[in-house]
Amino acid sequence: MNRLHLTFHLSALCTLASAIAATGCGRQAQSTEENATPAVAVKTESSQTAATAATKEQVESLVATGNGMEAIRKAADAEKYLLAFFWKGDDDQSIAMRRVFDQTVAKVADRADSVAVNITDESQKEIVEKYGLERAPTPLVLAVAPNGAITGGFPTSFEEEDLMTAFVSPGTAKCIKPLQENKLVLLCLYNADTKSNEDAMKGIRDFKQDERYAEATEVVVLDPADSAEAKFLADLGVSAETETAITVLMAPPGAPIGMIEGPTTKESFVDMLAKAQACGPGGCGPGGCGP
Repeated sequence: MNRLHLTFHLSALCTLASAIAATGCGRQAQSTEENATPAVAVKTESSQTAATAATKEQVESLVATGNGMEAIRKAADAEKYLLAFFWKGDDDQSIAMRRVFDQTVAKVADRADSVAVNITDESQKEIVEKYGLERAPTPLVLAVAPNGAITGGFPTSFEEEDLMTAFVSPGTAKCIKPLQENKLVLLCLYNADTKSNEDAMKGIRDFKQDERYAEATEVVVLDPADSAEAKFLADLGVSAETETAITVLMAPPGAPIGMIEGPTTKESFVDMLAKAQACGPGGCGPGGCGP
């Protein structure tokens, strides 16, 4: 994935809720984890029958209809994803997609909780309003990371492999969350072996302390050598073996609008925003701050 595609990926994720409310969300993008594929299927007829029975039991316990907001809180407390299935009625498409959903959540129970929500149920009003689902196309699956970031949205028709792409790296989720809150993100990549760490952080601190940007800026620090972030950094065009601290400025809806290797200054970030025709906090609407 090149930077253009990364920008599209983050933008799609960061504008997901508003897209659902307006016209229905698009299929969500690509996983940043390499191990998202399910286990190899069993081969013998008897073992297949046993596996089917086990899956059915898991589904019955995992995917019972429950309160959506309570499910989000429970999953976050357990540091797990939540896969939420939203529907309105028992039409053929909803039944077919529920089957796909059930089969998937049974395979990822170790890292994801699940819930099924009827959006016409008055008791589910809080989660429906939270994600603007009143006019959403159904059936619909939303994937919510442990930190609350929406990492996938799958309306109407989807396959198991589509849902698997919702599992992203921790660093990706850390960046997506503030971008979805319409904030700027300063992603700083350094570790004990990189140079200019303090000089890179100086500009970040100065920018963050400026009252114009303080409340609307989130700082995310990642180790470039962290193998869990390899795909994310490759998408950004950053080498895991970088010898110097690197800072990436991102703006809503998800565009990386500038990158600095080494020392930074507050003015350098302000210039990036100006060159991207950005207007800073308070002026970055759903259309984003990118070029």
